[in-house]
Amino acid sequence: MVQIHLWSSLLRKSKLYKYRTLFKVLFWLALSVAYIAAVLPQELAPTIGTLSDKAHHILAFLVLGILIRLAYAIDYWAALLWLLGFGVFIEISQYFVEGRCSEINDILADSIGSFIGLKLSKYLRKII
Repeated sequence: MVQIHLWSSLLRKSKLYKYRTLFKVLFWLALSVAYIAAVLPQELAPTIGTLSDKAHHILAFLVLGILIRLAYAIDYWAALLWLLGFGVFIEISQYFVEGRCSEINDILADSIGSFIGLKLSKYLRKII
């Protein structure tokens, strides 16, 4: 019975490994899009329907939270710290962009999105 469990565990890990390159590409693409969208002047920044700015932050970091754990074998807390650092980096960058401003509430929204995304990634890793 132990051998069967070990085999299924290895098979599941190999499926995730098979798609890891795809998840890495998607992660870096999403990270780039999030950063570019965040530092564009406000009038050029893309929007998704009528979602608020905070909803955009939550959604972007939710996606990044999922992808970072699918792309890399990174610890939950390390991933959370990395994503929060990225959120702070965005806010610092926005300080230097005309028409943009840094807000602590954006970092809070980034934290919420990261937390949800990382939690969802735990379950997605089991499925993939």
